[in-house]
Amino acid sequence: MSFHHRMMLQRYGLGCTTSLYSEVLFDPIFTPIFTAVLGTGAFNIGVASISYASIASAIATTAISIGLQALLAQAPKPPKPEDGRAPLNQAIPFRVYAVGRTRVAGARMMWEAKGSNLYSVQAIAGHRIKSFNRFYLNDDEVTVVDNVVTPLTTGGRYGAGSANVRLYTRLGANPETPYAELVSALGADGIWTNNHRGDGQASLAMRAHNSDAQDQQTAFPYGAPSPSVEIDGAYCWDFRDPAQSPTDPSTWTWTRNSAVILAWHLCFNEFGFGLDYQKALLPVIDLWKEEADICDEDVPLAGGGTEKRYQCNGWDTTENGPKSGLNAILATCDGHLVARGDGARILTVGKFRESRTATLTDADIVGHNVQYGVLFEDECNRLVPKFTYPATNYTSCDTDFFEDTDAQIAAGRVLTMEGSYEWCHQWRQARRLGKRDWLRQRQEVKGSLDVRLSGINAVYARWVRLETPKRLPKLDGKLVENRRSIVALTKGGFTMDFIEHPEGIDDWNPATEEGQQPPVPPAVNASDIPTPVINLIQAKASGGSVYIRVVIIDPDDGSLTPVVRYRVADADGLGTPGAWVEQQNPSAEPSGGYIDLSTGNVPADRVLDIQTAFIASNRRYSNWSVTETVTSTLDSTAPGTPTNLTAPNSVTTVPVSAKAANDNSRYLIFKRGTTAQSFAAATLIGRYAVTANQTISFNDTPGAGTYKYWCGAENISGVPSASQASVTTVVT
Repeated sequence: MSFHHRMMLQRYGLGCTTSLYSEVLFDPIFTPIFTAVLGTGAFNIGVASISYASIASAIATTAISIGLQALLAQAPKPPKPEDGRAPLNQAIPFRVYAVGRTRVAGARMMWEAKGSNLYSVQAIAGHRIKSFNRFYLNDDEVTVVDNVVTPLTTGGRYGAGSANVRLYTRLGANPETPYAELVSALGADGIWTNNHRGDGQASLAMRAHNSDAQDQQTAFPYGAPSPSVEIDGAYCWDFRDPAQSPTDPSTWTWTRNSAVILAWHLCFNEFGFGLDYQKALLPVIDLWKEEADICDEDVPLAGGGTEKRYQCNGWDTTENGPKSGLNAILATCDGHLVARGDGARILTVGKFRESRTATLTDADIVGHNVQYGVLFEDECNRLVPKFTYPATNYTSCDTDFFEDTDAQIAAGRVLTMEGSYEWCHQWRQARRLGKRDWLRQRQEVKGSLDVRLSGINAVYARWVRLETPKRLPKLDGKLVENRRSIVALTKGGFTMDFIEHPEGIDDWNPATEEGQQPPVPPAVNASDIPTPVINLIQAKASGGSVYIRVVIIDPDDGSLTPVVRYRVADADGLGTPGAWVEQQNPSAEPSGGYIDLSTGNVPADRVLDIQTAFIASNRRYSNWSVTETVTSTLDSTAPGTPTNLTAPNSVTTVPVSAKAANDNSRYLIFKRGTTAQSFAAATLIGRYAVTANQTISFNDTPGAGTYKYWCGAENISGVPSASQASVTTVVT
């Protein structure tokens, strides 16, 4: 070590603790940060170089919707979901990007009347999207068959007399296909020609034809129709799938996974941060895989079935800058994002793990400011989670709130805060996120710590365990959450804002904490038939087959017959959905405010789209409900962990062997990686079909080194075993 480095270690107190060497120099997560400080004399965060003299540069950021963001009045926010009903009308509109499933009208590119026809084109998203799912004219949902609009239950609207509305779509291929009808009508005038393709731009075109004079008011009661659409947005690189390449967008998939979408926004979204994925993601890709897997964990529902822990759906415009979308995405997963010294980004979603915890000792802290109580102006005795509700045509909606009535009596009034989760579309997810923010807001112990460079691990960790019997004896042994950290060398190295980690923040009892589904006002339509509201969907296995259970809210009208329809979401492996299969349930009886419906046998182990409707006594249909997605899992029981895994120390070739458990195991999954990797992050080296108690053996030649081998099991539906067998092997 050079004299300069030794003096620096002594100046900033690094000589009084060994934590730096034991936890940083040999830590694959944090070593590059230390190298950046002592090697280059600067922290490289994003594209900016932050010198030692900098004292106000954020390292750790979190988008918890209350707490940090509540202090940032000017924090950018995406448009309200209601803004997706009408297109942007500007001379040079801002471009739009969309993720997950959402309703959007985009920006109007052309609006031209010629003769008795009105033509328009709207830029829906500035990138390729997966699909157009539903279509709206103003607030009326319509169906589109061969480009022709067919009203659902809108009386004579858009179809009376000689009125005729046609809608055309483009998904944003590059190059894209021109709109032939618009070119034919407007090309000669140079308004819309074959050169107006919109390469890489998802778009929607409309031709509306005037009705006869006596029918015009009936056909177009709101004036010229204003289209909007429900879409499945951007394709993203799912780094967990070895078949997908970060450099080949044609291999990417559509997703709602918050972690995968965040990675896309940071590195691949044209309107995002534009980070180099090789620096921002690849050095810590195992950590990102772990977070993505947590987002995909199944959370049980009170009425049966499950939903994914963290999903993300939303849209934004370039008017707000990339930080707006970043905050919205992080809010959907209780996310905490760190910019590492070498440019890597570390995401930690809202589920406590000891592996993401660091330690601060008395020797690492040079100053503190701790608040043991809540100031009156910061007090909150009611938290109202707000989310975007597809069942109300994508509007902002509240869930059941969290409150402390004793605190309200003591304060003499209700002190309300909102938990804003605009890119969350599941009311139960909003409740889970709201609980986490509510418990944090109720914590009385919070403050800031001035941390030496020796505590750099803690600065970059989400959770910190304090070993401070001398400086902070009240907090000795406590677990705190790192809310935000900044470089502050004049205060010793860093300043960390923290809050005590609430006990039970990860506990969730659906029966008592899920709350009630938000009400859905009946939609006004000409047939006066309410649209069903889905409460939950569940795949149910029965005798070697599977059917779908669908629970809807009772409309309190015995004259209505509920009907369920499903389709395979990806029938050809290219993203094209299959045909709808419809089944009526005339004998379904209401119970406890709900109606329990079921389909017949459906294709097993496929992703299905589900919708419901009501049929009136005159055989007219209501609007179809919001589309829900479910996997028709045939066998949901996880197999047992494989046994007798062997991979002995060897020269060149490793004989690998393992035995399936005596249960429903149908596949053995063998992986190899480093000793620091997890099973999910390791390299797949074999997938073998097995029966109960079957042994699989093969040879592997990984090259010289120290490796870890794993073997996991899957059942016939691909449900993995709860744990994996593992051994460490040295190859010479």
